[in-house]
Amino acid sequence: MTALSRRRFLIISAACAAATPLAASDARWHGTALGAAASLRLVGLTDAEAAPIMAAMETEIARLENIFSLYRPQSQLSRLNRDGVLTAPAPELLKVLSLSSALHQASGGAFDPSIQPVWTALAAGTRPDDLVEVQQAIGWEKVIYDASAIRLPVPGKSALTLNGIAQGAITDRIADLLRAHGLRDVLVNMGEVAALGARGDGAPWKVGLAAPDQTVLKRIELNDRAVATSSTLATQISQGVGHIITLDGPSSRDRTVSVSAPKAAIADGLSTALCAASAGRAKEILEFFPDARIELNVL
Repeated sequence: MTALSRRRFLIISAACAAATPLAASDARWHGTALGAAASLRLVGLTDAEAAPIMAAMETEIARLENIFSLYRPQSQLSRLNRDGVLTAPAPELLKVLSLSSALHQASGGAFDPSIQPVWTALAAGTRPDDLVEVQQAIGWEKVIYDASAIRLPVPGKSALTLNGIAQGAITDRIADLLRAHGLRDVLVNMGEVAALGARGDGAPWKVGLAAPDQTVLKRIELNDRAVATSSTLATQISQGVGHIITLDGPSSRDRTVSVSAPKAAIADGLSTALCAASAGRAKEILEFFPDARIELNVL
């Protein structure tokens, strides 16, 4: 495997393309991650040198999607939602559930992956006032999990979504994989951003924090840190009804929150939790995660 110097670094997606000139001969990859388009450029590597790295990344993304995807029928999450129980869950899934429990506690229940049945019902046209029966199948405290199995409270009705945290977990895993391949100056964007080391010139990575319409609201510098952004109305179930849902119902307020943390999964989960919780609880929530900080909070 080729040893990489600090002048060879990775860009996934185009987050820093403007800040770092890229040669036409640099190795490139295009694909998907969690259903979204993703791209990769290995600066300073030939196609032959980059091939094993790209192949390993593709394999790892496919493996992680087979754990976390809501859209792959045979993923571990889809099988859990369909059957109500999943035996021998992947360690990656258990790790995300454990972090979800911490976020649920920190947010006073606002972060709740068991909310998926409500999202499904609303997307199908159910009125918020008619969700009483659906709400009986939710409640994170009713979900039981350990290394042997995960069990949902009401099989056939209960379901989990990890969309508010899984992208961050996958970003972390891909960053770890690239580090294992010898890359030390890495910017990973798999829906959330993880910055390792520095840019080719030794300067910190520069990342733009954007509103749902992609307007950059703020630019920050990152070094060995991750950042995630959540917006209540970035995806709308119906006109003016956001995709971030709590036990109190879907969000109708427009809010964008960016959080940085040592790990992308923590940043991802916290940005979701802060969008779901009342604005006055932000300081209290962050007390559970002292290494995290709010980079952007637009109400």
